[in-house]
Amino acid sequence: MFLYRVLRKAYVKDPFDGEGAFRFGGRWSSPGVRLSYTSEHQSLAMLEYFVHLDSGDPPPDLVLAVAEMPPSLASQRVPVSDLPVNWRETPPPPSLATFGDEFAKRSESVALVVPSALAPSEFNWLLNPTHPDFPRIVIRDVEPLGYDQRMFKSRARKHT
Repeated sequence: MFLYRVLRKAYVKDPFDGEGAFRFGGRWSSPGVRLSYTSEHQSLAMLEYFVHLDSGDPPPDLVLAVAEMPPSLASQRVPVSDLPVNWRETPPPPSLATFGDEFAKRSESVALVVPSALAPSEFNWLLNPTHPDFPRIVIRDVEPLGYDQRMFKSRARKHT
């Protein structure tokens, strides 16, 4: 299983250390909790990153980090049916961060598999870098991320 993460070049030294979530929190964790947000597809990782950017100011130094998670490692999956009705809202309900915080604290498995708020039939994998099995995840080389510039191009709407 390959997992993908988009980040700025300045953070490539340890791309799955969970430092961003530790500092700022996220949908599934509070500040002070170390989880690494990854996606099961490169395209989802890009979408999850791009949604937070200003459309006229994309960073010029994005990279793609890839990790290979052995199938023998334990993960916990969260079905959409177990989530509150408003789980996709922004800002997210605090119960989601509490859920991720408790997952990290229990440290029963190395990954929490959660539906993406952007594409609920696809999944993000929150890796716990403090879990004893985390070193078994193979970190691949980081590569520059190429993307179509039209992602950030402003266009006038055409009405027919």
